[in-house]
Amino acid sequence: MDITLDQIKSLRKATGAGVTNVKEALEHSKGDMDKAIEYLREKGIAKAAKRADKQADNGFIAHYIHGEGTIAVLVELNSETDFTARNESFRELAHNIALHIAASKPEYISREEVPAELVEKESALAKQGTEGKPENVVEKIVAGRLDKSTKRLCCWIRST
Repeated sequence: MDITLDQIKSLRKATGAGVTNVKEALEHSKGDMDKAIEYLREKGIAKAAKRADKQADNGFIAHYIHGEGTIAVLVELNSETDFTARNESFRELAHNIALHIAASKPEYISREEVPAELVEKESALAKQGTEGKPENVVEKIVAGRLDKSTKRLCCWIRST
């Protein structure tokens, strides 16, 4: 099947993929745009998995010192290329991460680092005022309050 220039332009506009990848996807999908988009998505995921093991040897260290030195944060942000590491946007990102960390005052990096005793204490506090409510409702309330307090204590918790 012949692939037209309009198909290539359309798929490039929709996906942002390179000409060679777009042409390959269209040939693989026999001109079907939806299948070509799916092919590019699958290929993109495969590319991302290949890059996961790649060493990021270049980077930038940003710092933030608040006021009279009461709070200080150092952030190392790495990239695969020095071109990226020297980019002003990259440096601004590192600085903004440092500001965020300073402002949020986290005590732990991730949920796994929060001590079990603290989790139990927060759970007990979360249960207060739930007397007389059904057990499944209490569980949801405790889980929500525990999640909120854990997010406050930890630096990096993504919503899933």
